[in-house]
Amino acid sequence: MPSPAVAATAAPAPSGQRVVILATGGTIAGVAARAEDHVGYQAGALGAESLVAAVPELAQRNVEAHTLARLDSCDMGHDTWLALLERLRTELARPEVAGAVVTHGTDTLEETAYFLHRTLAAPKPVVFTAAMRPATALSADGPQNLLDAVTLAAWPGACGVLLAFAGKVYAGCDVRKVHGYRVEAFDAGDAGLVGTLVEGRLRQYRAWPRPAELHAAAARLAQVPDAVAGDVADFAADAAAWPAVDIVTSHAGARGEVIDALVRAGARGLVIAGTGNGSVHHALLSAAARAQAAGVVVRRASRCQLGGVVGDKHETPRSAGLLTVPQARIELMLDLIASAADAAGNGR
Repeated sequence: MPSPAVAATAAPAPSGQRVVILATGGTIAGVAARAEDHVGYQAGALGAESLVAAVPELAQRNVEAHTLARLDSCDMGHDTWLALLERLRTELARPEVAGAVVTHGTDTLEETAYFLHRTLAAPKPVVFTAAMRPATALSADGPQNLLDAVTLAAWPGACGVLLAFAGKVYAGCDVRKVHGYRVEAFDAGDAGLVGTLVEGRLRQYRAWPRPAELHAAAARLAQVPDAVAGDVADFAADAAAWPAVDIVTSHAGARGEVIDALVRAGARGLVIAGTGNGSVHHALLSAAARAQAAGVVVRRASRCQLGGVVGDKHETPRSAGLLTVPQARIELMLDLIASAADAAGNGR
């Protein structure tokens, strides 16, 4: 593996390898009334074919494009996650497909990427990309990002869930959005970049993100084994039936009544975004104890973008470690999905 100091520049991938592009909306597919408007636009207005047509270089590549959704990613839902998971499993199983590209809004990209990292065994690359400026902007960043993503998806040896954005390559399990307006909006925390893309060539700094051991919920999502049928299959295929997991932020003057209200509303899990190294306001700690006594599972993460929670000075709520708050929520949700599916299976 090349080191960051002497990263090797590899040869471009063959153009004949097929890459499947799945569009889900976002700013990259956004349209504004004025070219100078970078914020007042309609996200997800364009379909996959329009995104490809805006990049002349892609006419020379073996790509096929499909529109899966047209969402502003702030409205991303679990049903779209399931549809994306199932579609990616199908596309990656095709022998002629080298990899897949997912166009996505930046706001929740890190959540969808982490979900797929934990539920999709991806021996081929699944490359997310996005934009911070709409397609109608004078200096739209989407076309270059899409070209880079297609290049990466066909790169020999590439694998795992990745993000190609602003010339940088991130692992999907590390990425987090750190700026709401600048074109370079993402960071990889302490893990660092996987590489960079310069003039269509990859400079790789560390190993590809090999899929972690798939979460126990993975087999129950989208592809339920024949041996696990009936209520379990129905549960896994219906995102609306997944246990509700909410996020509560600790802050000066925090009120425990927020947690009490979420428990009354049916929350089965809670992630508290603590201050600093996961510290939690005493009012929230008291409410969290009440929630746990009522059977709600509570985890504690840090609201800081970098660093996570080091050590575990509190016995409760249990620390989420180095996971970001969105990652901790997804991990807890998958835990509860697996437990609920097992309970449904045992009760048949």
